[in-house]
Formats: sequence, structure tokens, C-alpha cells
Amino acid sequence: MKILYGVAVLALLAGPAFAQGEGPHVNLVPEIQHKTPEERAQDAIRQKAYQESLRKIPDAQAPNDPWGSVRATEAGQPKAKRKAHQAN
Repeated sequence: MKILYGVAVLALLAGPAFAQGEGPHVNLVPEIQHKTPEERAQDAIRQKAYQESLRKIPDAQAPNDPWGSVRATEAGQPKAKRKAHQAN
């Protein structure tokens, strides 16, 4: 019975290692296609236009807080704890 358990453990440990070994090589990446000079020029023109359009976007303004004038100025700050003095 011990031999059967030993063989089972060996099979369980050797299975993943065997799966990583030599096997059929499958190329999942198709041949890399290089861009022609015309395609590179078109990409450069598109990139330049994109960068120019980003410059046209105005900067974001501060968020609008309609309750800002209603709140107290110290509302967001924690209050300092006072130490209790004992009178003798």
C-alpha cells in the first residue's frame, strides 16, 4: 500500500514538471509587420494633432462647493483635546 501511495505522490509531483517540458511549439505571435515610411509619417501627424488638441483643453477649475459659505471654517479640523487639571 505504501508503494501505491509513493507512486501516486510521484505522479502528482511529476505531472506539472512534465507539462513544462518539450512539446509542440505553437507560435501565438504572428509575424511582426513593420510600418512603411508613409504609415510612420501619418502616425506622426496624428500624434502631433492629438498633442495640439490636448493643449486646447482648459485647465480644470476648483470644484464648486455650494455649502462652503455655510460651514464653519473649523469644521474640517479636529478639536484639540484639553487635559483635565485636578484641583487640590
